[in-house]
Amino acid sequence: MKWSELRKQYPNQFVLVEAISAYSQNGKRIIEEMEVIDRYHSASDAWNDYKQQHKTFPAKELYIFHTSKEEIEVEEQYFIGIRGRV
Repeated sequence: MKWSELRKQYPNQFVLVEAISAYSQNGKRIIEEMEVIDRYHSASDAWNDYKQQHKTFPAKELYIFHTSKEEIEVEEQYFIGIRGRV
């Protein structure tokens, strides 16, 4: 689903999406197609589900967006270092 279609289908909600088709360009992640995993009325509910989904499916490219935004912009951040469990 394209972002414009998603916004119409889920107005004024937080959505947890998986990027189905995406690429990198100029330090940004361009998401062409996405699939809605779930929708939420609060950011905290979306964030809690994101953490669980990411833990269960770490290879999936997941994002939380609010559909009030006309355009989505994802800046790439590169991690350098060692990750450890806390």
